[in-house]
Amino acid sequence: MDNKVYIFDTTLRDGEQVPGCQLNTIEKIEVAKQLEKLGVDIIEAGFPISSPGDFNSVVEISKAVSNPTICALTRAVKKDIEVAADALKYAKRGRIHTGIGTSPYHIYQKLNSNPDEIIERGVAAVKYARQFVDDVEFYAEDAGRSDNEYLARVIEAVIAAGATVVNIPDTTGYCLPSEYGEKIAYLVNNVPNIDKAIISTHCHNDLGMATANTLSGVINGARQVEVTLNGLGERAGNTALEEVVMAIKAHKDLDFRTDIDAKQIIKTSKLVSTLMRMPVQANKSIVGRNAFAHSSGIHQDGVLKNRETYEIIDPADVGVKESSIVLTARSGRAALKHRLEVLGYKLEQDKIDQVYKNFLVLADSKKDISDEDLEVLVGHEKKEERVLKLDKFQVICGKSCIPSATVTLNYNGKVMTKNAIGDGPVDAAFTAIKKMLDLKDVVLEEYLVQAVTRGSDEIGKVHVQVSRDGRTVHGFGANVDILTASVWAYLDAVSKIL
Repeated sequence: MDNKVYIFDTTLRDGEQVPGCQLNTIEKIEVAKQLEKLGVDIIEAGFPISSPGDFNSVVEISKAVSNPTICALTRAVKKDIEVAADALKYAKRGRIHTGIGTSPYHIYQKLNSNPDEIIERGVAAVKYARQFVDDVEFYAEDAGRSDNEYLARVIEAVIAAGATVVNIPDTTGYCLPSEYGEKIAYLVNNVPNIDKAIISTHCHNDLGMATANTLSGVINGARQVEVTLNGLGERAGNTALEEVVMAIKAHKDLDFRTDIDAKQIIKTSKLVSTLMRMPVQANKSIVGRNAFAHSSGIHQDGVLKNRETYEIIDPADVGVKESSIVLTARSGRAALKHRLEVLGYKLEQDKIDQVYKNFLVLADSKKDISDEDLEVLVGHEKKEERVLKLDKFQVICGKSCIPSATVTLNYNGKVMTKNAIGDGPVDAAFTAIKKMLDLKDVVLEEYLVQAVTRGSDEIGKVHVQVSRDGRTVHGFGANVDILTASVWAYLDAVSKIL
């Protein structure tokens, strides 16, 4: 048996069934062209009978791409098949994907039929589709809950009728990996003509086992996997393309291969996420923003010494430049030192220790620390070497109360505290400092607040300009608390005057 696994991408058909993820024809063409660059073998471009837009998308995608087979979905209905064939007329390689339900739920309740009639309808659909194309895929809808012996009868009959691919969908995501693998193995061992067709998987993620079921299917004899980018799809989604491809790549002992250019995975994932307006969850395997991010100090230390300590995939293999060492309150000195060196700061150990103390204070008050934060921290560490240091301060402000501030400073080893009122908390704090240091003639010329990083919990930067006796100086401060940043900036300025 060939060890190549064919990648059948249904992002543009099943993935587009997610509420709010519908694409227009131009967007579908853009995705299809990127899927071609990614290296998928088959693109399921749509369900032509369902709408004029879907029909047109299949036509235009057939014109736009050359390498992948273009597939169109139908029911086991003559009109569906005729419309699909018409939509595929420009495809270099076209495939009609037709089928019918084979579980008791579908046979008796949805279709109001019986097992023998279902086989007859499936065979008729395959035979009719073969009049238009040489490549016909048959799907046994809800095969996951179908009786294996009956399913084998269906598959044998449709292969005899001309099906080149037989799709065994776990439509409801019900199967356990062992069950699904056994179902594929049963077909391999009990369908006499199974060697005349490729077995395909199509697994849904209702119980979170779509990827596991798909891989179990491949291990037991399937050689086509039906997948979507980012795991998009009906209800809880489909098997994620990136997960199957990288699982096969990581487990070389399985001896399977695909023709996917894995370096295109992140680019394709982002395109699909953007056009379908469906953000990828941060902890999504392979393509989530945290997939190659490390925030634990123990993990960071291990990764910095040897990436493979905590990573089974090289991020470069999927199009990510490098692993991300995310600085949080859980990070250690090794991660901090590494990031500072990347930014061009080579500090002595005692300086790193001091910056690390300030880093932990900041990290406890915000989610993670950015490069901009670190540069401010290093700058703040230099400022702390001045003789004027902020010990603590407190403000009282709000509706129906007079703003006041209490500031405690360390000036040349002497601790001083002063309270003052003002027009607002910042004015009150600045007034307290002026009184404490006898700086009545210092004039605040400019006060500017700006965001260094994004988000309500991120760091803000304050710039002040003060003058005294014709001399003008500037001060800077940064903190997640804008009042603290303001006091630091003011102290930075007046310390230059002192």
